[in-house]
Amino acid sequence: MIKQKNIGEKIKEVRISLGLSQAKLASFCGYTSRSSINKIEKGEVDIPRSKMILIAKALNISPNSLIDENTKNTDIKKIPLLGSIACGSPVFAEENIEEYINCPSDLPANFCLYCKGDSMTGARINDGDIVYIQSQNNVENGEIAAVLIEDEATLKRVYKYKDKLVLQPENSDYQPFVYVGKEMESIKILGKAVAFFSKIK
Repeated sequence: MIKQKNIGEKIKEVRISLGLSQAKLASFCGYTSRSSINKIEKGEVDIPRSKMILIAKALNISPNSLIDENTKNTDIKKIPLLGSIACGSPVFAEENIEEYINCPSDLPANFCLYCKGDSMTGARINDGDIVYIQSQNNVENGEIAAVLIEDEATLKRVYKYKDKLVLQPENSDYQPFVYVGKEMESIKILGKAVAFFSKIK
């Protein structure tokens, strides 16, 4: 849990600047009543990290801006933000790392990527968002994953079948990528998306 200190005030300030009501923010974050947001803003309750992620997304800010206001009371770790991934080189090779990003220590993420384009807007993942990835070489059907296609990492929903692999965008303007037979062997799953943050510009 994140101890309340200045975070509630920060949330209120940004929420008001966006013209967002407590009720709308509560609904976005899965709360049943605006009173939950009211208590958070007044510093009367702790914020579960899972809710902090949703609040940051709703307010279009980085959770780092919330974490940094309360670093004495929360554990953070730094994970690499990867850029272009050269074909054949290790994913975490130094040349692939653009910078290191703060992350709640209990978020199961090993690295993060910038989301490029608008193919995943249906999942509320927009161009420029930072996507946090838990390293694993397999995901369940329908999960969003970072997938390496030749020398470029892409973010898509993954559907696996006996004879084909489908990478599904979350935007009707884009067609799915379908791989069959030996084509499937050229696709490498880097990990599962576990959080999506908007980077402060």
